[in-house]
Amino acid sequence: MIELAFIGIGTGNPEHVTLAAVRALNAADVVLLPRKGESKADLIDLRRLLCDELLEGESPTRIIEFDLPTRDGEAPYLGAVNDWHAAIAAVWAQLLDEHLPDGGRAAMLVWGDPSLYDSSLRIAKRLLDAGRALTVNVIPGITSLQVLTAEHRIPLNALAGAVHITTGRRLREKGWPTDAETVAVMLDSGGAFSVLEDKHVHIWWGAYLSMEKQCLIEGRLKDVEQQILERRTALRDQHGWIMDSYLLAREPLL
Repeated sequence: MIELAFIGIGTGNPEHVTLAAVRALNAADVVLLPRKGESKADLIDLRRLLCDELLEGESPTRIIEFDLPTRDGEAPYLGAVNDWHAAIAAVWAQLLDEHLPDGGRAAMLVWGDPSLYDSSLRIAKRLLDAGRALTVNVIPGITSLQVLTAEHRIPLNALAGAVHITTGRRLREKGWPTDAETVAVMLDSGGAFSVLEDKHVHIWWGAYLSMEKQCLIEGRLKDVEQQILERRTALRDQHGWIMDSYLLAREPLL
């Protein structure tokens, strides 16, 4: 039997990793770290840093790096994601067979929280559905939305109001969600807020949250929209990748 732990690591700041996450990491026989190519080398570097800082003493935990399959960016989205998940599941199965042939504990470090816009649990279900002798544990982590609101010093919701969490793709397709006072947006390929007709909504935007290169911009959309777009492009060009999220509200949150 293999125990597979998905450990939420927040936005990469070691100080945001919970004690439960540290214990799970140190209990693992192997930690699987995905490589996503040279343009995103910072991502695996941060995972390596976390392992270096959080693994205690002469830990017997083995660090196994692997190349993550890439998604076909030209194919229709849902079909491409389905094929991508299948390819990742096959790689995971091969790694577990190779490095834990007699069973044991494996761990993966998941950005943010494994339950919020992350596909690790869905990929693991493919292994379970295939009859793998596998148990899955989840150690929650701090999400980018929590860090975003903390850095901007605002609540997530308006007083007694609902929050709608969505993606940049959905915001582009559907516009402002019906009856939402506050909209939190993740996984935006860039500037989905530009589709909004109401340019008087307030936006709180953040990139590389809790990292040294963190960038924050806030204001009325009509005043800061172009500034965010230009800053985001410059940061992506500089670092080769970007993680950002933002909160939109029609009324003040404080």
